[in-house]
Parts: sequence; structure tokens; C-alpha cells
Amino acid sequence: MPLKSRAAVRIVTVENPLAWRAWPARTAIREDGHMPRRNFADTLMERMRDKRSQVVVGLDPRLERMPAEVRPADDGTPLTPKAAADAIVAFNRAVVEAVAEHALAVKCQVAFYEQFGCEGMRAYAETLHHARRNGLVVIGDVKRSDIASTAAAYASAHLGRPGGEPAPAQDFIADAITINPYLGSDGVRPFLEAAAANGRGVFALVKTSNASSVEIQDLDAEGVPLYERVAALVERWGESYRGRSGYSTLGAVVGATFPEELARLRDLMPSVPLLVPGFGAQGGRVEDVAEAFDVEGEGAIVSSSRAIIFAWERQPYREQFGEARWEEAVAAAAADMRRRIWDATH
Repeated sequence: MPLKSRAAVRIVTVENPLAWRAWPARTAIREDGHMPRRNFADTLMERMRDKRSQVVVGLDPRLERMPAEVRPADDGTPLTPKAAADAIVAFNRAVVEAVAEHALAVKCQVAFYEQFGCEGMRAYAETLHHARRNGLVVIGDVKRSDIASTAAAYASAHLGRPGGEPAPAQDFIADAITINPYLGSDGVRPFLEAAAANGRGVFALVKTSNASSVEIQDLDAEGVPLYERVAALVERWGESYRGRSGYSTLGAVVGATFPEELARLRDLMPSVPLLVPGFGAQGGRVEDVAEAFDVEGEGAIVSSSRAIIFAWERQPYREQFGEARWEEAVAAAAADMRRRIWDATH
């Protein structure tokens, strides 16, 4: 029996009392006369059903925790960016191949790559391409934000150009990225337009999984927490970008570590796909994330990083596999997460 008892209903049109003014409606045909590419949310939901998976594996490589066979050699010489990047690529390739059968997507937190400079970003680009070749949806966890032409440049780098024509560089193009909406609509619109034109998605930060998020995101905003005001905006901003699934190109990041708030935000954003981090190592449980889904078990994806990619360090995988069979441990952890969440939501 599913753990979820709340009667969540996906609503295609909603009058939200918290919502502020909407953007102008977009036409179904672009100005150049071509139909826009397929809606990202439609693609995501279809692949979720086909694969029977809502799992996102976070590729957040930490050199010191990698198995010895891929970790850079400790020979007393300083670690070079190239050595670090080569280890990251080798580790990520193995993880991707281990989880490809069980996960729907991978999420790459760009900070773990940027710290190694140009070589690190080479590893980021290679990881994105390898995951896509293995049939996984690729999310760039870049948390970009800016306004006007600067935001458009960021969007071009990570999502493609808003007209749908090829971007000058394809190195960092992902299927979806994370953004920070706290600059307002000027900072969101360029990303959303580029995503819609290229069949890609955007996940805006609404209620993040870290404990100190309450310092800002829970501030009183005329009688409700600030994150609820942001949620209402995200719902309204995405209205004109909904697909046949009823879900929008614009999604939201809502942490599993705040289950009550997660349930409330699912109600406030009925047409917004949710990216739910914080499962596993950060304390999020199956019963916590179940409220993110609609009655069909759709509308959300759940991310876990350390609990999957370093699974051999913890029980029961440490005893069953150990470091010698670390790839099998990673695959088993991804398969277990997939089964538990799917069973709880269907």
C-alpha cells in the first residue's frame, strides 16, 4: 500500500490567492514560424512512467571518498587539476553505468567541478555527455541567477539560445538546470524562455534542504513565509509553459528535510514539477518525499547523492559488497531507492 494518504490532486488551472501578477501569455508558435520543441515536463513524466523510476542520482564527487582504484595516487606530490579531473571522470563514468538501469536522472553540482578550474569543467562536460549517452536525464545544479543580457548568457551556456538555434558551445548544455529566483522575474524569464525553446527545464529554488534556509526563506511576508510567496510566483510564472501533462517547464526545488512544508508547497504549486533533494544522507525519508507526488505518482523527482555514490561505505552494502565491489553497491542502492519510492507512490 502506498504510504501517501493525502488526496493530492493535480490542478491544471488554479486561482492562487498568494499569486502575484502573471507574465503575458506566450503563443504556441514561435516568432520564426516553428513550433517549440516538446515540453520538458511532458518528456520527464513519460520517461518516468516508462522507466518506473523517480530517482535522481547526485554526482557530487569527493576525491577523498572515492574507491582506491580511481582515487588520485597519493605519492607525495601535489594534486594537479588534471589528475583530479581524470579521477572524477573515471568515477562518474562508473557510477553512471551502475545506476543507468535504475535512475531516471543524474544531477551534477557544478561546484565539485569548478574547484579544479578548466580541467574540472572538462570533467563536468564529459560527465553530462556520458550520462546522456546512457539514457539519463541530465540536470546541471548550477543555481544561476542574474538579469537581462547576463541571465540570457547564462541560459545560452547551460540550456541553449532562446530562439532554439544551436548555442555557440555545447559543453555545458543540460536537460535542465537549477536557478535562484530571488532576483525576480527579470532573472527567471531568460532561463525559462531558453528552456522552453529547446525542450529543456528549469528548477527554481523555493525551499531548500539546508537547516539554515529558515533564516531567509521562512521570513514573514505579510502573514505567510517568504517561500510561500516565491512558490506562488513560480506557479504563476509557469502557467504559459504547461505541457499536455499539466506540468510546466518551470519546476521548483523543495527539500525533503521539511516534509510539512513540502506537502504545503505541493498544494501551492499543483502544476510545477518538484525536484526534491535531501533524501538519504541529509535525513529525508520515503514517507517525507511521498507528499511531493500527485495521485498518479508523478509530478516530482527525488535526489540522493552521497547515499548512492558512496553506498559501499554504509550498511547493508558495506557488508554485502565492500569497496572491492563498489559499483555493485552503487547499483544496489539506486535500485533500492527506486523500488521504495515507487512502491510508496503507486
